Amino acid sequence: MLQEMNNNRRKQISAISEQLENLKEAIEALRDEEQECFDNLPESLQGGERGETMEAAIEALDYAADDLQDCLDHLYEAVE
Repeated sequence: MLQEMNNNRRKQISAISEQLENLKEAIEALRDEEQECFDNLPESLQGGERGETMEAAIEALDYAADDLQDCLDHLYEAVE
């Protein structure tokens, strides 16, 4: 039979989860700001190098937020 995780480790995981959630929210806010800036660019600039660079940054930030959510999901599973 598996032993349950002790309360100290659960508290540590909870603290880490909270930090990761805060980081995820900060990344999402940056992504949203970058998306808003991109959306406000004239169409001629959106299709150019500057627009492509902004789109790549938006995509990377989106992946980073998704990866943090995956981490949060795994941590949740660890304490179930």
